[in-house]
Amino acid sequence: MTNTIKLFASASGVAIALMGAAPAFASGTTAGVDITNIATVNYQVGAVDQTPVTATDVLRVDRKITVAVVELGAVTTSVTPGQAQAATAFTVSNTSNAAIDIALSATNFAGGAAPHGGTDGFNPGAYTFYVESGGVAGFDATDTLVTYLDSVPADGSQTVYVVTSIPLTDGATSITNGLIAAVHLTGTASELDASSSAPGAAITATGGANGKLTTETVLFDLAGTAAGDIANDGKASDDDDYTVAAPVLTVAKFSRVLADPVNVLISGSLDNVNAVANPDAKAIPGATIEYCITVENATGAAIPDATNVAISDALAALPVTYLAAFGVRTGATVTSGVCTTPTGTGSFASNTVSGNLGSIPQGTLKTLYFRATIN
Repeated sequence: MTNTIKLFASASGVAIALMGAAPAFASGTTAGVDITNIATVNYQVGAVDQTPVTATDVLRVDRKITVAVVELGAVTTSVTPGQAQAATAFTVSNTSNAAIDIALSATNFAGGAAPHGGTDGFNPGAYTFYVESGGVAGFDATDTLVTYLDSVPADGSQTVYVVTSIPLTDGATSITNGLIAAVHLTGTASELDASSSAPGAAITATGGANGKLTTETVLFDLAGTAAGDIANDGKASDDDDYTVAAPVLTVAKFSRVLADPVNVLISGSLDNVNAVANPDAKAIPGATIEYCITVENATGAAIPDATNVAISDALAALPVTYLAAFGVRTGATVTSGVCTTPTGTGSFASNTVSGNLGSIPQGTLKTLYFRATIN
């Protein structure tokens, strides 16, 4: 209209107001919101206010999809061989400007450097996922088993526990102290799917020119640690590892001849712990021998106690007769393969010597000993 053009050409008597949506922070303005921008021109003719002239523009906010997976904590997860539920923790976040589902997957390392030092050396069992219930911090029985994160709101995050079992062996490899198993956790941005118990399809970027009144998608994530997790692919990944902390037990068995039918004890009797052996005694029929079995746990701050340690020694295949008068002794002091000053007892049944040594802390040695006569 010509009057409007003329008025724009003159600065006097014209006021222009622009109204639009205020900027948002964090994940940003919610996807699908319409930004309606209205420009209003007020003017006068001969000092008389005229009807304002307006112009409107509508632009729909597109989706910016960003997910993040970050290991919770910065240390390895200590586990033991045969442990049923070993859990490592991650924070999985949706920093998109829309609610989404997040699919979860965990994969083993195939050797190579582990996240917290050392080398990946074994594969644990299958992985399951739990989310923190909010009751007690840390993985426990109150946490919720999930297969994916359902309807995570914009700027929402959850603590996810990756839970597995630690085997006693991995193929031909025994799971021993210091072995490491490393894992990648990947979160994939997925469409909301309220009609099923699974995440929707993986979210993909919208190609082509921007449509002003349609909601389109831009993937805006960084490259992750898992193989194939590149920037702007709708995925995020991070790593953690499980390190085996197991007792390192050394078992030794010593024997000595105490006396024979010719070379008798120097002093004491065969049923007495203070008997003094004859140094000339030989292992001939009728001789009495003493067996001393030791179990020692290695020294090291990361080595746990060995618990419920039990020894059994079957004599059925040996040409010896258990000396019942002496019995089975435990908790002795060992000097040069000789057990002395016992503090406990064991048992003998079905031609088998046995004894329970209880717990053996790191750096500690415990014993069992008994005597027998050569047939």
